[in-house]
Amino acid sequence: MAVPALVTASDAAHYTGRPVGTIWRWASEGRISRYGTGRGTRYDVMEMTPRTVDAFTGEVTPGEPPPLPDSAPRAA
Repeated sequence: MAVPALVTASDAAHYTGRPVGTIWRWASEGRISRYGTGRGTRYDVMEMTPRTVDAFTGEVTPGEPPPLPDSAPRAA
């Protein structure tokens, strides 16, 4: 098993090109691992897809969301 690379929600948001709220939602849905509580919470960046930045235009394309776990409830 790989050693997790733990980062703050802000750092994870920058890495993925998505808002901090999305990182919190992914953690609450079980898509990514959460370590700690409160301000000390860290997330495993190795579970996330990085953003891509076009070299010519600078356009940012967010990374793909992690898959939902098999145990997640499905929408009706």
